[in-house]
Parts: sequence; structure tokens; C-alpha cells
Amino acid sequence: MSDTILIAEINNGVLSITLNRPKANAFDTALIKACQAAFKQAAENIEVRSVLLTGSGMIFSAGQDLTEVMQAEGLSFRKHLLETYNPLILQIRQLEKPVVAAINGPIAGAALGVALACDLRIASEKSQYMVGFNGIGLAPDSAVSLLLPALIGLGRATEATYFNQAISAELALDWGLVNKLVPAETLMAEAQVWANKLAAGPTKTYGLTKKAFNKAILPNLEEVLDYEAYLQEIAGKDGEHKEGLTAFFEKRLPDYKNLK
Repeated sequence: MSDTILIAEINNGVLSITLNRPKANAFDTALIKACQAAFKQAAENIEVRSVLLTGSGMIFSAGQDLTEVMQAEGLSFRKHLLETYNPLILQIRQLEKPVVAAINGPIAGAALGVALACDLRIASEKSQYMVGFNGIGLAPDSAVSLLLPALIGLGRATEATYFNQAISAELALDWGLVNKLVPAETLMAEAQVWANKLAAGPTKTYGLTKKAFNKAILPNLEEVLDYEAYLQEIAGKDGEHKEGLTAFFEKRLPDYKNLK
């Protein structure tokens, strides 16, 4: 395993980006910035015609590294989002080249938002999907509040968020959360086929199509991201988040009813 937290390689017009931060590929500031740099490269390098995003090992990503949150004194959730996930989500959606997420295992929180921002999702039969935010007393961010209901419907998105229950790979396919489900051992090969096919296709036309979809379905994406950051600032300062975060590290259920 490389010591590099993110591996970015160009081959045959495909920029392959691999989250590589064991053991859960959780996002810290350095990994997010590395992702931003990789997608900047994708936008500026004419050799890049499609992007393939995945995680190393058996996990796509557990989302935000909560240890970093716990250790940050006086953290402004709004400022953090405006500098990290919000720009990354916009980079993915505004990139006029196709982006394929190869979801190789569990995915949660902000990482779910990153995967949902991709154009296509091909997933392992061992993958599972956790919204995660409400489980630690936070509101959804990383455009999850927009993209998840857009893909699976408001009722299903609300249930998955409120109850913080994992969505299985089979349900993810049935609900339209992912485009295709494949055996774990063939995931990367099949994802590479998709990425190569897209790289050989009419990328300028794909870019125009993506702009059309953004205009039709996600015209308020920037506004939603900004509002999520506003709400997260409120949630992050509340006692429910402190209790949720403490319970997470203590490996117990949070006690929200007896908060003072």
C-alpha cells in the first residue's frame, strides 16, 4: 500500500483517483485538498477525457474523519464546508467530463455526497450506504440534502437519514442510488470498461449534456450547499452534536432525551 493519501493516474484518457487513507479512507483536510487538486487537474488537462473515482481496500470512504472534528478547537462548520466539501462537489458537477464512482464497499456521510455528485455509480455487491449525519447530531451536507432525494425520493431519503440505517447494495440498485451492481472481484474491471468507453466517446457532448442536466435538475446546487453550511454551523454548536460525537467515540448509543 502506498503512503500517498490519494493516488491519481492517467491512462488511456482516464484519470483514476483512488482514496488511499487506511483504514477507512476517511476525509481529513489533506485528503479533501488532494481531491480538489485532482479534479482541478481533470478540468485543465486535455489528456483527461473521463474520471474514475474509488477507494482503496474494502471501503470507499467513511466520510469525514471525526477525530479531526473532535480535536479542532473552535471549529466553524460553515467555514470548513465552504473550504472543503462545497468546492469539491461543485468541481465534480461542473467538470465537463464524465465522472464514474466505483463504490467498492461501505460509504457514509460526506463521502456519500461526493459519490452522488458523480455522473454514474457502479458498485460492489458488498457496498452499503449510510447517510450518517443525524447519527452524530448533524444535518446533511455535501449536497446530500439535494442529491439523495433527487435519486431515491424524499420519503426514502428521509427514512434513511432520520433512522440512520444502512441502505444495502440491493436496495441501492432498486432505488436508483447506483446504476449497476457487480461482484466485488470484478468491480474495478467493469468500472474501467465504463471509464474507457466514456473516454473514447464524444466528451464535449457529454459536457454539454451534463450542463443541461445540472440546469434542469440541480439549478440551485450552489444555493443548497451554502444553506447546508449555514445549518451545519447551527447543528455543530448544539448539544446534540456534542452528545452524538461523544457517544460515537465511546461506542454507545447517544442519549438525546436527557440533554440539558
